[in-house]
Amino acid sequence: MKPRILIVDDEEIVVRSCLRILGDADYEVDAAQSGREALEKIEEGNYDVLILDIMMPKMDGLEVLQKVKEGHPDIDVIMVTGLSQIETAVRAMKLGAFDYLPKPFDPDELKLVVERALERRRLVQENLNLKSEVSSKYRLQNIVGSSPQMQQVYRLIAKCAPTNSTVLVTGESGTGKELIARAIHYNSLRKDKPFVPVDCNSLSENLLESEMFGHVKGSFTGAVANKKGMFEVADGGTLFLDEIGNLSLSTQAKLLRVIQEREFRAVGDTRTQGANFRLITATNKDLKAMVAEETFREDLFYRINIFPIQIPPLRERRDDIPALAHHFLNIFSKELEKKMTAISEGAMNMLVNYDWPGNVRELENTVHRAAILAADEVIRKAHLVNIIDMSPQLGLDVPRTGDELKRVKKVAREKSVENIEKLFVLEALKRNGWNVTKSAEETGMQRANFQALMKKYQIRIRETGENSGDSGDS
Repeated sequence: MKPRILIVDDEEIVVRSCLRILGDADYEVDAAQSGREALEKIEEGNYDVLILDIMMPKMDGLEVLQKVKEGHPDIDVIMVTGLSQIETAVRAMKLGAFDYLPKPFDPDELKLVVERALERRRLVQENLNLKSEVSSKYRLQNIVGSSPQMQQVYRLIAKCAPTNSTVLVTGESGTGKELIARAIHYNSLRKDKPFVPVDCNSLSENLLESEMFGHVKGSFTGAVANKKGMFEVADGGTLFLDEIGNLSLSTQAKLLRVIQEREFRAVGDTRTQGANFRLITATNKDLKAMVAEETFREDLFYRINIFPIQIPPLRERRDDIPALAHHFLNIFSKELEKKMTAISEGAMNMLVNYDWPGNVRELENTVHRAAILAADEVIRKAHLVNIIDMSPQLGLDVPRTGDELKRVKKVAREKSVENIEKLFVLEALKRNGWNVTKSAEETGMQRANFQALMKKYQIRIRETGENSGDSGDS
């Protein structure tokens, strides 16, 4: 759709000149010769840019500008002024005009300022669309997981999001703590303000005060310009401190003071600034235990633990794994431009029965790699065998003595052998159309021995000739 431009000037020669200059470009250009006519046209049609003369009879340009900005603040207004009216043009800028053009102007000047106005409008619209897209992404109904544990998390988010309460999100690495923090922000009254995530592991002790509070130019060697700190960047919005348990005690003290006083001072500055942000913190550590060990300040803990939300590990909500896996498959099929539509039953069983020590993040990465490996539209067990590390599934404690190590190694070998035996039988049956006799002959085994392995792993052949075990897919 072509950009729409309205020219408003009581001098017909100026109107004709602007129509001629802009008519050659890819715009829809309209004109009005009075403020009243311009306002009527604006109410009837959608205009992107208004070129408005300041000096007009009955209703001057400043009055038109004010009415336009009251009813249609998204329209960019370019004021046209005589040399003696520069002060008035500056006043117009303060009232919301995009720019002004002094008379007489040449065609290139007019085209340039119009292009700038349209480019700004395009960027603003892109930013609004992006904000809308991001906000939509973090709506509660778009977070995957319907297990009772996640339903409880959703209820807590819904309770705390509309408030300004400080939230502490806890859970193992990879459980999606930042996702929950973003969901709180984008369902809050601060959703149109910044969400500022900070990885506490990245806070350098040497530059800590500058990173937290910002600094003014010349405050120390290398401070060549003013820099905003994270408290100022998050003004009006939400500050998310991820892995807060990794902050040093001295950093904790500085953070505590800002939380208590709700003000801070940039390095080298004499002015005190208000700290208007909502604080959400997250950790995979046991902060209570750290308080007992005196590695985390007790007063800070009680300041950030006002509204705690515990994210369950994926192994405790296995019912969510199929939905999450299909969600990630849909994402990566688009990203890889592959038509991926399904996860086979055996592959899904493998995903559901794995303990996921890396939680949702590990599942996401696993589905991503499997999608790359898959040659057709289905992810199968074969695409997961070399990706999922089944060693945590052995259910063994880490050995503490030499004898325990020998025992664990023995059990691990037995488990590995069992996995290999089961796959050996299944693959032989698949290659031979699920014919037991042919499978035994091909592998060089006695039929009775082959059947014994089938019985051991509960692999049965239906009358239709298909496998009835849980691993019959490929």
